[in-house]
Amino acid sequence: MESTLWTEKYRPKDFSDIKGQAEVVKRVKAFVEKKNMPHLLFTGPAGTGKTSLSIVIAKTLFGEAWRQNLLELNASDERGIDVIRNKVKDFARTRPIGDMPFKIIYLDECDALTREAQQALRRTMENYTGTTRFILSANYASKIIEPIQSRCAVFRFRHLDKKDVFDIINKIAAHEGLHVTEAAHEALFEVSEGDLRKLENILQSSASITNKVDDTTIYAVASTAKPKDIVEILMKALKNDFLGAKQKLFDTMMVHGLSGVDIIKHIQREILNLPVDIRMKMHLIEKCGEIEFRMSEGADEFIQLEALLSQFALAGGA
Repeated sequence: MESTLWTEKYRPKDFSDIKGQAEVVKRVKAFVEKKNMPHLLFTGPAGTGKTSLSIVIAKTLFGEAWRQNLLELNASDERGIDVIRNKVKDFARTRPIGDMPFKIIYLDECDALTREAQQALRRTMENYTGTTRFILSANYASKIIEPIQSRCAVFRFRHLDKKDVFDIINKIAAHEGLHVTEAAHEALFEVSEGDLRKLENILQSSASITNKVDDTTIYAVASTAKPKDIVEILMKALKNDFLGAKQKLFDTMMVHGLSGVDIIKHIQREILNLPVDIRMKMHLIEKCGEIEFRMSEGADEFIQLEALLSQFALAGGA
């Protein structure tokens, strides 16, 4: 097996390879086919194809010269005003190589730019429209100042559907000679939470251990508790086995190296699968939110988790 990171190895080569973003791809492709596009703002969760689509755009427009006509910067590393005044301006003021009328500057995670840097970026976008198009990528559109948003065509990416994720898993498994069980498919979909970059890293790590990947391997590599373990903890608490639930919870945290916030997220997700009525589910989810807030404010996580289990025990005995 090659040592190349799969996130690069399986990066889409053309528009047909972008999965789960059909409407976004359709609109962007129309711009590219006309060889004339506005500034673009891609927003949405991590690992859903924002950077991949940007590189596909550059490859389609510039062909072999795409690297010379694309400046790719991660704004979370270089978030100050100097990067806009120097690197971005220096690249923007030069003419493109080839017959295209513009070059592309791709700013990843631009919601990490300071407001001063964003104001400088706004002016740069105005001044160099003749030679440069900007593609901005952000997880949170609300952190981008309004003047920049108004200068861009906004595209909102979403988490991939289960079918699209399974198609990608099957493609990788076939190419790498892996046997991925159906339970492993479900586990990968759950632990990756729609982030394909995370999915590919977990699958690659699992493949380095065995060619027959099952759900146990996935959960072990991802350092994530199995859903059935969380359900067992919650059912013990609901049946008033408070001490048994507490011991099982802390054992699970120690085995997988989970923090209190990690385990709260697992619990909140599995509450919806418990065999209790909807009003109790709503009550328990509310308690999860309260405990998570206390932890974020600095409360001891073990005491707070015990308090949460006590709420489950009280609810079960009601």
